[in-house]
Amino acid sequence: MGTKNNVKVSRLLPSEPPELVVYDKPQRCPYIAERVARLPLRLPARPLSRAELDERLAAGDRRQGFVLYRTACPSCQACEPIRIHAPSFTPSRSQRRVFERTDRVLRVEMGTPIVDARRVELYNRHKQGRGLGDGQPPIDLEGYRDFLVSSCCDSFELRYFIDRELVGVAIVDRGASTLSAVYCYYAPERAKLGIGTFSILKQLELCRKWSLDHLYLGLYIRDCTAMRYKARFLPHERLIDGHWTRFER
Repeated sequence: MGTKNNVKVSRLLPSEPPELVVYDKPQRCPYIAERVARLPLRLPARPLSRAELDERLAAGDRRQGFVLYRTACPSCQACEPIRIHAPSFTPSRSQRRVFERTDRVLRVEMGTPIVDARRVELYNRHKQGRGLGDGQPPIDLEGYRDFLVSSCCDSFELRYFIDRELVGVAIVDRGASTLSAVYCYYAPERAKLGIGTFSILKQLELCRKWSLDHLYLGLYIRDCTAMRYKARFLPHERLIDGHWTRFER
């Protein structure tokens, strides 16, 4: 047990598989200005089985590359893990319109996550277009691989094409009874297509096709504009005070 910046760090956590804490200290919040965040990064000792991924998602974990994290902020509970129960979800009228319109335009492929110049360029333009860069340098091939291609679980990507042009990508993790939407990006000039909404609905379609229970959408943060859209998918559940609470339409 070590201590750094008044944060205790347990180097090895006795989970199954065991997890090594590789980073744990306060930092500037990436979601809400002028707040302090704590996002301990944990490296599983081996790749997770699908059932083990389900357990970690149900506990509120998210994945970034090979590592897992769960918010443990000192004085803030703004981040709420959010999931949709796929069998009971019914899209709203506007969501159905987006899906039907975009489904006529996009060609969808599924495959193993890869890195190339087109993906890196799309990712950087999407992040800049949504105002999420915050002065950070653009990601390069190595950074993209570490963030979205490297994985400690079963992952795949959905590729969105217009004719032969790649216009969007969604990275998805698969558990035994769940899917987890890791990250989705698309060409900013195609924003009117609603690729983000389409991608969530497409993943819910896969959940039903594969008889899976939940689609995890990551974190809902009411005070972060870029994260607020997730609450529009109803009904959904949010992890609040350790309990999954259902929110109806």
